[in-house]
Amino acid sequence: MAASKIAITLEKDTLKRLDMLVKSNFFPNRSKAIQEAVAEKLTRMEKSRLAQECAKLDPDFEQSLAEEGFTSELEEWPEY
Repeated sequence: MAASKIAITLEKDTLKRLDMLVKSNFFPNRSKAIQEAVAEKLTRMEKSRLAQECAKLDPDFEQSLAEEGFTSELEEWPEY
């Protein structure tokens, strides 16, 4: 995947902690550490949003939609 360069500002303490992780070879460099952190955060936010949207659904209504017309369709299917 193509990468784009950006400039960011970090608090000194955050940068110090990040550099310690790089120095201990937890990450190969700052860029990789930040890239993984941002990707992980985006994934968590997307999962959280999906859960929030799913919580808005009415299970009984969704079940009735899923079963709508199901009985008539069963009669039309050939027997095996």
